[in-house]
Amino acid sequence: MGEILHVVLPLPVPASVYGLVLLLAALNFKLVKLDDVKEVGTYLTGIFPLLFVPAAAGVMELWAEMGEMLLPILVAIIPVTVLVMVSAGKTTQALTGRKKKEADNDAAAE
Repeated sequence: MGEILHVVLPLPVPASVYGLVLLLAALNFKLVKLDDVKEVGTYLTGIFPLLFVPAAAGVMELWAEMGEMLLPILVAIIPVTVLVMVSAGKTTQALTGRKKKEADNDAAAE
C-alpha cells in the first residue's frame, strides 16, 4: 500500500513512511492488533543497528570528499541530533505518563 501511495501521490515521501503511517492508522482503528505485529517489531528493533552499516560504510568511502564540508555537516547534525533526542524523550514521557494515569484511574474506579 505504501508503494502504491508513493507512486500515486505527488509528494516527496518515501513509500516506507506511507507504510508506517498506514500501520499506525490500522493500529489506532483496531484493524490490526498489536499482538499481530509485536513479534516482528521486537525483532526489527533488535537488529536496528545493523541497518545503519551500509550508510556508515558509504560515509567512510566518501570521507575524503566530506572533509572540506565537515563544519557545515557538524553544524547540521549536532542540533538535529539533540532535537531528535529531546523530542523522543518528551514523547516517551508523555506516553508513559498517560498510561500511568489511565492505570490509576482504572484502579480508582474499581
